[in-house]
Amino acid sequence: MKILKLQTLRGPNYWSIRHHKLVIMRLDLEDLYEKYTSDIPGFYQGLIEVLPSLVEHYCSPGVKGGFLSRLEKGTLMGHVIEHVALELQQLAEMPVVFGRTRETSSPGVFQVVLEYKNEQAGRYAARAAVRLCQSIVQTGKYLVEELQQDLEDLKEFKNQASLGPSTEAIVKEAEARGIPWAKLGARFMIQFGYGINQKRIQATLSSQTGILGVELACDKEGTKRTLKDSGIPVPSGTVIRYFDELQDAIKDVGSYPIVIKPLDGNHGRGITIDIRNWEEAEEAYNLASKASKTKTVIVERYYTGKDHRVLVVNGKVVAVAERVPAHVIGDGKSTIVELIEETNKNPQRGDGHDNILTRITVDRSTHAILERQGYKIDSRPRKGKICFLRATANLSTGGIAIDRTDEIHPENAWLLSRAAKIVGLDIAGIDVVTEDISRPLRAVEGVIIEINAAPGFRMHVAPSRGLARNVAGAVMDMLFPGSNNGRIPILTVTGTNGKTTTTRLLAHIMKQTGKVVGYTTTDGTYIGEYLAEAGDNTGPQSAHLILSDPTVEVAVLETARGGILRSGLGFSVCEVGIVLNVTADHLGLGDIDTVEQLAQVKSVVAESVMPKGYAVLNAEDPLVAAMADKVKGQVAYFSMDPDNELVLKHTEKGGLAAVYENGYISIVRGDWTLRIEKAVNVPITMAGKAPFMIANALAACLAVFTRGVEIEHIRKGLSTFVASVYQTPGRMNMFNMGIYHALVDYAHNPASYKALGGFVRNWPGKRIGVVGGPGDRRDEDFISLGELAADIFDEIIIKEDDDTRGRPRGNAAELIDQGVKQFLNQGKDSESKVIYESILDEKSAINTALDRATSESLVVILPESVGRAISLIEARKPVKNLVELPESNFKSPKSSEELKTSIVH
Repeated sequence: MKILKLQTLRGPNYWSIRHHKLVIMRLDLEDLYEKYTSDIPGFYQGLIEVLPSLVEHYCSPGVKGGFLSRLEKGTLMGHVIEHVALELQQLAEMPVVFGRTRETSSPGVFQVVLEYKNEQAGRYAARAAVRLCQSIVQTGKYLVEELQQDLEDLKEFKNQASLGPSTEAIVKEAEARGIPWAKLGARFMIQFGYGINQKRIQATLSSQTGILGVELACDKEGTKRTLKDSGIPVPSGTVIRYFDELQDAIKDVGSYPIVIKPLDGNHGRGITIDIRNWEEAEEAYNLASKASKTKTVIVERYYTGKDHRVLVVNGKVVAVAERVPAHVIGDGKSTIVELIEETNKNPQRGDGHDNILTRITVDRSTHAILERQGYKIDSRPRKGKICFLRATANLSTGGIAIDRTDEIHPENAWLLSRAAKIVGLDIAGIDVVTEDISRPLRAVEGVIIEINAAPGFRMHVAPSRGLARNVAGAVMDMLFPGSNNGRIPILTVTGTNGKTTTTRLLAHIMKQTGKVVGYTTTDGTYIGEYLAEAGDNTGPQSAHLILSDPTVEVAVLETARGGILRSGLGFSVCEVGIVLNVTADHLGLGDIDTVEQLAQVKSVVAESVMPKGYAVLNAEDPLVAAMADKVKGQVAYFSMDPDNELVLKHTEKGGLAAVYENGYISIVRGDWTLRIEKAVNVPITMAGKAPFMIANALAACLAVFTRGVEIEHIRKGLSTFVASVYQTPGRMNMFNMGIYHALVDYAHNPASYKALGGFVRNWPGKRIGVVGGPGDRRDEDFISLGELAADIFDEIIIKEDDDTRGRPRGNAAELIDQGVKQFLNQGKDSESKVIYESILDEKSAINTALDRATSESLVVILPESVGRAISLIEARKPVKNLVELPESNFKSPKSSEELKTSIVH
């Protein structure tokens, strides 16, 4: 077997709308093709010996053991590898269930699809599954050591990608609320929401956390002084920078016991409490000074009592936890070191902050604490005796947490909420020492020890004892109050032809509302009036650029088939999904071999429309219209035919549609018709002579209408949007060359040639075409282009793209030439006297066509490089025609009074 390709999907996709995270493996079974597992000696037994847990896989029979039943009876190896890859991830504690295996049009080559939790782990599992099955085929076994290594590697990928308990809790809460999120590329930041409505976090710092509050919280002495000045109980103490000051500082505090800690420490590092003599104080000073970046140390009075962490979010106490230092409980038989080893076997304990509990380690401070209690590390404490191993109660040093949220006294809750506001933190972890949290601090001499920015959540979301608290919910309530889900409107456009023009028109209309619009097209990514990134930007990466920009209020995204197949959509759901048409193009690429399969790819856009959104579908395209059955939201249709049967039935039931009727672009529903504008007044329709542009305008108008855009804004957008090199480069760009005209359009497939032909055939003079097509299309597509060109033009110059996309130079031109000849020889037009020749170089072909232009003729250029074609034309353009008309020269929208008369009942 041979892996031909591995790719990763991250959004709604061709294989699944619900399962976004998928690995696609293109696998050549080679000599195992058409061999069933039942034909491979020892394979069944070898596989269940190494992975007996496959018995849990149901597969198609829908019962436990269903997959093993098929395995024993005989199934193809691609299907087996799918299940093995899923099970390897399952055993590595990454539960996944979705998988698919389909044979491609290439015999023996399969697409194996499997879900993943972690991208690197998913790709590793795919490769490991092939390696495992290959080994069993060849040797009848897969070594236990090899399997163990695979699982260890997978777990390592999982651990490396872990968000940490606090961030993960917030992310899960966001997912539960339908708030989109994404990792950002720097400083472990997470973005929630899109565009202007986004919020960010870094651990438990939020985009609303003030830098002054963080700086003050990091200055423990400054925090204490600020709180003391506000009448809040804090420990008495002082700050020193030199060891020589320590003795005087202890005297200032009063007497032992004391606490020594770094001024700028965290996570309990460098803190020593309950210091009772000079020797301990000296050692504690050295420890604290080493942990402080500024070599500054706090000396405080030690207060006896229980250690509590109180979490305040947005000025409210949301959780309280009592923290108990790391300890073991004697059993009368085991030594303390043996008790520690037993305690660390708890699966919830691990290294670092990603686990619910932290492993207990033994160091010098452990021996000192035990000695103070009268023990050594090899002592055997009596049954039930608690032996503390740390002086501080931090979870990071092995402590445990007990939930006390329901016990806090109301006065304490008020006092601590006030303290967080005084320091200036939206999310604060306040350390409190008190004998009884259910009594006012002043009544029991309780104090606030310190206030922490970016507090950990794991003691609250997974306490050792007591109720888990949804503290992440409080964070989400603060960042996204009420029904706010952080989203911005997403309008996305797909189809074979017309995507870029429709996307640009949509964006232009939305700009009339005063919103900042971010949009992606085949010629670049734009934010407002400016190009943010040049290129063919119709995939998920460009969508992410728009959705992560904090200035964008509306996203309009052109979505091509290539991006859907490579990575899936760049968003989970959209408000409006437009599907313009589906015709034969790009077939044979990406294992999409039929127009029906291509329709399934395009359908991903329609199926991703949210329940309250709209799928805008072409009623005249059966493949597009059929997508309505899979749409979860509402459906609206557009059609050039006002009597389209589907549209009539839909609108009679109260459905929404856009139609071209009596020369108007109109919105219809039930028994009313809203006429938006005459097509002849819409510049991109070329005075109403370009039907495909009218169809694009119908789709755009219908889409923005569903978003509540006012008719005045729609009209203004239509009347000021011109098929120019500035607004729609390469889309019906007409140039007045004086005695003749030149037209540049990016038509490159049979459907777009047909659409263009509907306009060009109406030209009164000679029609010259410079034609070609992308080299990765099928032979029959090039022949069809030739036939269509012969039916449209009086003179044809066949050229080729600079990038032949793998085709031998001249081959595409030969096929187009063949198509021209076939059309002429079939006698479809007995009067036809088409002149044609091949000039492969695009620049030379364009110049030749322009040289041959006669009075009243039209030169139509269908280029690979739109920019180059326009430059060649501009170089020949008469000076008086170089000035573009400003938008103000175009017809203004109708008034509100005129609007009233446009509604026909």
